[in-house]
Amino acid sequence: MSIKDIGEKLTEAGRLKSRPLCIYGSETVPEGGVLITSVDKCLVKAIFKASQCGDMPPLYFGKGAVAGCCPGGIGWTGYGRIGPQLEFFVSTGSPTFRNGEAEYLKASPEIVRRSKEGVGEIAPPGTYIVVRPCADLDSDPGVRSFLCFGNSEQIRNMSSLVHFGSTDPFNPVLAAWGPTCASWITYPAGMAEKAPRGSAYLGPMDPTGNNWFPEGLMSIGIPADLARSMCEDLDSSFIVRRPHVAYPGSREDVCKLP
Repeated sequence: MSIKDIGEKLTEAGRLKSRPLCIYGSETVPEGGVLITSVDKCLVKAIFKASQCGDMPPLYFGKGAVAGCCPGGIGWTGYGRIGPQLEFFVSTGSPTFRNGEAEYLKASPEIVRRSKEGVGEIAPPGTYIVVRPCADLDSDPGVRSFLCFGNSEQIRNMSSLVHFGSTDPFNPVLAAWGPTCASWITYPAGMAEKAPRGSAYLGPMDPTGNNWFPEGLMSIGIPADLARSMCEDLDSSFIVRRPHVAYPGSREDVCKLP
């Protein structure tokens, strides 16, 4: 099953309106590739644009190609160190960093520190990370993961398809702590030492992108092997065999009395 085929199957499963993306490591700049920071200094905003905008070329970033990127994005993709000052910035702030500015996403710097320890070391998959639409690829350059965007019903159904072939009732779909780049890249692409392998990751779990990420959308990052299994299961699943349940044409008015 080609990468293009997987993208088409994921689109069918989720009835997606935006383009599924694939993520992989490369030792060379992809042909026609554009440095991701030329699109936006925020990695994930540029990645979202690649899904939404039909003419977006392959995006790349990595060793020697992160100038202008936000420090968090550099650290969470393994191309730099996550500075200890970010433990304060993410939590309660410090007078010695950005005049005490803080995001209040964690209760204390210690909780941030221990959470980072729970993630472990982050290893990039190559000199560069490449993000591009699945439709651009027939052959497989070593895709690590896929990234899809949809409304809540679409992502619920794709999450249920993840569970279709699993005996584990809890871990196949996770909502893990971390910045959006971790939900979209680091965890599903298997770059974090202690992140569960073979799980799909819902997102974004970081509210700092809410000013540009549409309120009605969610994401699901899917490891490559899991995505293939989902595509192989699709025709046997509720999505194909009971489409009126997965995507009902009409809905009950729950406030209407019998």
